[in-house]
Amino acid sequence: MNIVDRFISYTQINTTTNRENGAAGIMPSSEGQRVLAKKLEQELEALGVEDIKLRDTAIVTATLPSNLDYDVPTVAFFGHLDTSAEQTNDTKAQILPYTGEDLCLNQELNIYLRKSEFPELADYLGDDIIVTDGTSLLGADDKAAIASIMDMLQYFKQNPDIKHGTIKIGFVPDEEQGLRGAKAFDVQEFGADFAYTLDCCGIGELVYENWNAGDVEIVFTGKSAHPMSAKGKLINSLLMAQKFIAMLPGGEAPEYTEGREGYYWVKQMSGNSARTVLKMDVRDFTEEGYRARMAFLKKLANHCEDLWGKESVTCTLADRYSNVYNSLQGENRYPIDIAVDAYQACGITPKVIPMRGGYDGAALSQNGLPCPNIFTGAHNFHSIYEYLPVKSLYAASDVLKQVVQITAERFKPGAKA
Repeated sequence: MNIVDRFISYTQINTTTNRENGAAGIMPSSEGQRVLAKKLEQELEALGVEDIKLRDTAIVTATLPSNLDYDVPTVAFFGHLDTSAEQTNDTKAQILPYTGEDLCLNQELNIYLRKSEFPELADYLGDDIIVTDGTSLLGADDKAAIASIMDMLQYFKQNPDIKHGTIKIGFVPDEEQGLRGAKAFDVQEFGADFAYTLDCCGIGELVYENWNAGDVEIVFTGKSAHPMSAKGKLINSLLMAQKFIAMLPGGEAPEYTEGREGYYWVKQMSGNSARTVLKMDVRDFTEEGYRARMAFLKKLANHCEDLWGKESVTCTLADRYSNVYNSLQGENRYPIDIAVDAYQACGITPKVIPMRGGYDGAALSQNGLPCPNIFTGAHNFHSIYEYLPVKSLYAASDVLKQVVQITAERFKPGAKA
């Protein structure tokens, strides 16, 4: 099966993550992820790879053994099964040639992929582009990754004369809600030495730096009173939360920041005049900056409690994931160097970018498996305008093939480090 057919077949399975089930600890959070995992298990069996395991959590792993007569580090590749909950409709993928004009996704609904809004389309003039009918996500995040990994495995199975070390693959659920599948993944049992996720965007992108990320929950407890006799008695927790938000640093929110600028994100507020719960995300690229932000919120909550009374404000801080950069230094940097060499071997200029978000590799790296992030080739993740140039999809698979072959050469006895 060619890589495009593989990808489109995966998009036909609705694997939208279910936030309610995820919050309840259910994994996978949606049944479609289990269906896709089962399909992948069957495809891996048909390819003839070994040690295939499908767990109750829908985590899938498998191994293609080495055909070398010397030892090299074991490389692994990861993709995630779920798609974002921003859109829940079934995907209806279509392939359109890009000739330089706006792409009509849906004539009836007047939905277009317009070059004025997405000028990077010009980079794909003359290419075929996979899009939706404008009523759903495409799901290239992250089914393009899965297709690329499966295509790479098929290549080495069909070309046994090409030398490679041991290759492991992992497909995990529920990345779209806090990297849940990667956090549950047993790195020690897996047995890989280094890994790559495929979970960033356009061709050439390479990520080995992302947020230090934390979750914050602040509970404001007021005092109830009937409004007809509330004077001097009512303490409105909703207004307490509002005042707290007003004391956050100006301009340090997602809508005002870019690049390596961190932020506080007021994400959710619910409650009534008696009790209000405020949920926030904290993000910073540096460990020092992240800790300072978390400490600031705790200190601000303590000051507010002093102002409004004992137990009027409680603040709970939790770490979500660390910057993958922390795990890719010194002797653990070699996965970055191999990726750069693989891009260049494919004629692709690496575009090193800091990711203003998380990816499974952050959790895997934190658990001892160094894991940079390779492009899928797609654009506009989490949007009905998500699209995937066909040549970029092929390029992602080609990079994986080069990673494997470069690893075999780099660690060959007598080779230069």
